[in-house]
Amino acid sequence: MRGARTAAALAAAAMIVVPASAEAAAAQAHVPAAAAAASPAKVANKLLRAWLRDDRAAAAAVASPAAVKTLFAYVYRAPDEFNGCAGNACRFTHTSVRVPGGLNGILMIVSGGKVAKVYESRHVTAPEKAAQYLFAAWKAGDRNRGLEIASTGAVKTLFRTRFGGAGYIFQGCQAERGGRSCAYSYEGGAMFLHLRGSKIRGYEVRSISYIAD
Repeated sequence: MRGARTAAALAAAAMIVVPASAEAAAAQAHVPAAAAAASPAKVANKLLRAWLRDDRAAAAAVASPAAVKTLFAYVYRAPDEFNGCAGNACRFTHTSVRVPGGLNGILMIVSGGKVAKVYESRHVTAPEKAAQYLFAAWKAGDRNRGLEIASTGAVKTLFRTRFGGAGYIFQGCQAERGGRSCAYSYEGGAMFLHLRGSKIRGYEVRSISYIAD
């Protein structure tokens, strides 16, 4: 009889402990998830502060290696203003200095509690390289990359159509009134990228035009 009662007591205790353990496990599993769910704005600002302190270790704790490498290569002064986040894309812009490109500063893409990618205004000292950089962004379908080196208007014009595949031939750059013009020819016409800037200030694709044969 005593053995039967003991077995019954153990069975009852087991029925109480198992749900409690399950709840505890669920609670423990929930805590890290909640802790990891820092807002994109908080993560982006942590990375920016680490960069301002020149603290690569702190930056690596909140960003991918590629994002850290890109940000720490930024050649301009720190942006003056935090413009908030649109979804997981957080932007810091300049208000006191003119930099090339419609991005006007730094854009951080946050994913999984870390900054996965950084876009930034580029200092490109040759018009040919600036034109080819924008062309590569268009080919990749990456508007943010295009805004690193081109005005908002130029990017809007270029990205109205998708990259059409092979057939574009880079024809180089030549002087034009107010700056430089770089051309890509293709069957049936040509595309001209109009750049402004200098080797010291960096070049920016300001506008785009087309001609038909």
